[in-house]
Amino acid sequence: MPRVPCHSMTVIVRAVRPEDGAAAEGFARVRRAVLPHMISNAVALTYDLVHAAPEAHFVLLVAEQDGEIIGAATAAVADFSPTPGVGMANVYVHPERRGRGAGSLIVRAAEEHLAAHGVRSVFSWVLDEPGYRAFAARRGYQPRRAGHFLRLDLTDGALPPRPAPAADVTLATGADFADDPRPLFDLDAETIADEPSDVDVEFTRYEQWLSDTWRHPLASPELTTVALVDGRPAAFTLARTDAGTQYATVMTGTSRAFRGRGLARLCKSESLHRARSAGYTVAFTSNDADNGAMLAINGWCGYAIAATEVRYVRELG
Repeated sequence: MPRVPCHSMTVIVRAVRPEDGAAAEGFARVRRAVLPHMISNAVALTYDLVHAAPEAHFVLLVAEQDGEIIGAATAAVADFSPTPGVGMANVYVHPERRGRGAGSLIVRAAEEHLAAHGVRSVFSWVLDEPGYRAFAARRGYQPRRAGHFLRLDLTDGALPPRPAPAADVTLATGADFADDPRPLFDLDAETIADEPSDVDVEFTRYEQWLSDTWRHPLASPELTTVALVDGRPAAFTLARTDAGTQYATVMTGTSRAFRGRGLARLCKSESLHRARSAGYTVAFTSNDADNGAMLAINGWCGYAIAATEVRYVRELG
């Protein structure tokens, strides 16, 4: 990994090992400082590192100076995409430690790691702020689509009333599928294929989905909500929570055969009400900026845009 003399000591970039809890804590601290609207902690990061698909070549990188982790990055081959040669690298530098060369070093390390595993196109989410966008442009990245982080305060009692389900609709939780979550995998695979994106996504490996999604330490089966039409899973929202008071939905979708019936809104509303009743005080979600239907649902729920990112891409050559 690269290093550069900077200030009083050298900045070094290294990979996080699964047994290195302090590095995982440092990574989580840096990412929270940059993206407070994303639920993450050291336990989840270590889980992701250990359980990632071998084909993803997933790595957590940290930039360290004087024993302090000041930068971090995730890098992985997009093993979920049918398009070969695609990879992801998302970089974070603590706002109080910028200008020390950590960002440049960690980007280079991420790109080298991905190139070694056949990646030709590197996609990266960049905060929609002048400094971050200029950093990406100087390194040859070109802007693509935008996405929003949304936030909702659950303490002010402003949630709209739960919509009434139609006569043929019943609501269940993820916990109701504990013995056989395969129907939720099928629903997730169908709906994510229709999500706006500049990278094609295909979910074909059930066992990997169980590891990445269903068994994830932040997953909340109790707050995950499923709408069934005549007993068939038709729409869902996947919930995650931290060990404190934060709740998030990381995917919401409706099967193509049941769209236009308000089922996604029904699921999100039910999950939010139960999250508030369980003591969670803040809700997060994220949306592609072109996903007008889901933005409208989240706006109805009371979410407001908290930050915007732009997805950049660089062709390695």
